[in-house]
Amino acid sequence: MPNEQSTTQNSQGVPPGWQVLPDTPLPHPTYFPAGLAMGVAFIFWGLITTWVVWLVGVVLFIAALAGWITEIRHEYKSK
Repeated sequence: MPNEQSTTQNSQGVPPGWQVLPDTPLPHPTYFPAGLAMGVAFIFWGLITTWVVWLVGVVLFIAALAGWITEIRHEYKSK
């Protein structure tokens, strides 16, 4: 007989001591957090260099924040 170990599994195929994870939906991946971080970096970089870099950072920050909020609201409505 092959080596029989006591690895009995329940009806769902989960080993003893483990549990099945709940089927909760995860948010979709997005680039808005990275854009927000880049906007913050440009804002601080612009504070020590020139107002043009600062302005680009502010625009990028506002656009990324608005996009992220819009995406979150759309995802919340679709539930």
